[in-house]
Amino acid sequence: QHPFCSSPRRRWQHRSAIEVTNEPILEFKPGSPERAALQKALADLKGKTEAIPCVIGGEEVWTPTVRYQLSPFNHAHKVAKYCYADKELINKAINAALAARKEWDLKPVQDRAQIFLKAADMLSGPRRAELLAKTMIGQGKTVIQAEIDAAAELIDFFRFNAKYALELENSQPISVDVSTNSMVYRGLEGFVAAVSPFNFTAIGGNLAGAPALMGNVVLWKPSDTALLSSYAVYKILLEAGLPPNVVQFVPADGPVFGDTVTSSEHFCGLNFTGSVPTFKRLWKQVSENLDRYRNFPRLAGECGGKNFHLVHSSADVASVVNGTLRSAFEYGGQKCSACSRLYAPDSLWPQIKEKLLEEHGKIKVGDPAQDFGTFFSAVIDDKSFARIKKWIEHAKKSSNLTILAGGGCDDSVGYFIEPCIVESKDPQDPIMKEEIFGPVLTVYVYPEKRYKEVLELIDTTTPYGLTGAVFAQEKRIIDEARNLLRNAAGNFYINDKSTGAVVAQQPFGGSRISGTNDKPGGPHYILRWTSPQAIKETHVPLTDWRYAYMQ
Repeated sequence: QHPFCSSPRRRWQHRSAIEVTNEPILEFKPGSPERAALQKALADLKGKTEAIPCVIGGEEVWTPTVRYQLSPFNHAHKVAKYCYADKELINKAINAALAARKEWDLKPVQDRAQIFLKAADMLSGPRRAELLAKTMIGQGKTVIQAEIDAAAELIDFFRFNAKYALELENSQPISVDVSTNSMVYRGLEGFVAAVSPFNFTAIGGNLAGAPALMGNVVLWKPSDTALLSSYAVYKILLEAGLPPNVVQFVPADGPVFGDTVTSSEHFCGLNFTGSVPTFKRLWKQVSENLDRYRNFPRLAGECGGKNFHLVHSSADVASVVNGTLRSAFEYGGQKCSACSRLYAPDSLWPQIKEKLLEEHGKIKVGDPAQDFGTFFSAVIDDKSFARIKKWIEHAKKSSNLTILAGGGCDDSVGYFIEPCIVESKDPQDPIMKEEIFGPVLTVYVYPEKRYKEVLELIDTTTPYGLTGAVFAQEKRIIDEARNLLRNAAGNFYINDKSTGAVVAQQPFGGSRISGTNDKPGGPHYILRWTSPQAIKETHVPLTDWRYAYMQ
């Protein structure tokens, strides 16, 4: 018998989960130690290009397909030199991962959790400034946007997932006098492919980290435009004790990576954040290859949204204006959760419009590393710049649309787009339906008396269902919005902006075409990355095959 199992109380104490809380968000005020450390880390990166290899089978590998990651706000600065893994190298990564799988899966969850807790402590202390600086320079984030992502959210993912994994281990079935029942939470049999986006350093760490924590081996394909920070996270995990072959670091061309992993018989899971077309393409490839696989692969995806702020005539105008400016324009609107459609009643619109335009005029767009007064910086790359610019041109040309403010585009130094506010006379204009992923907010002014119809309109305008907010003071109105917009958003906010979900407070995700809504940041997310085994052990011999009624 296990030494800790002698008395149930001692055993429970021994196995109780850890206590964790959300990482405090630092303020970076002038004169603060965190500000000084960050400014030093930013200075260290100035003009530097980091060489980032593929890491396969614990070894650094370079291929001839060399690429560069550019700083969005200063595209003359190559922040990273990296290379793409080809099909052969990706297959090598699969084999290296599979060779490490059994030993990693058998490692007690307490030991696996310890690695992620240690990584969180490193991120919280000695490595915080480095990761923030790499996120700012590489992905164009401001101080606060980097802090809530690369520090707070990533630390929270590692700590809370560890806590949830330990609690799951304690979640055991009931036993009876004659037999003991237990549940073993096994990793999936095969490998998991993690495909991460540019817009959150934390998401990459979680997409690769959560399956690894649960005993899986992972091929991580980071985003080309977030390589600098992703590699830093990867190295921190290795330093914290993650065995080299558990996660393979595999920058690659998207379609080549997708084709290669989905054609392996050992493919057993996809952890994805990105665009709808890419997720659909991968899903189709998986279904076409179903007969090859040893398991039905688990597909988890988060794909963006066309998120709304709905304003009722009872709303507090300052909350609406400030919440909308933050949600629509922080990080240049490049959050899956960003507000891109605002519905305002005609009775309040003059007040909202006046305040919105007044505050809009104070927004500073620029270099977030040089000037901490910058509210947001350049969009991520040339492709993104061209796409957003096309939407602004659509707004200029369309008779239904009026640009109220902003919309200037200049890519001479960085990929800069001024925050743009558009008013639409047509609630069904494409600008109100399609995700733009940039600093463009469209407003539709509705007749106050037709409020109920607007709820229906919001619910049916787009195919997405990620985030949304209602601003109102009347409980009856709020309850009605909650009911009628029940399926319009996986994260629903009342008198608050549609962005800023916090791990363990607002687990994140939506359905419809916004994704599979597995709620990373919540306690159930890790269940996606385990294949439980129920074990019954009987302690009393079976003396007869016949039943009593047969006598």
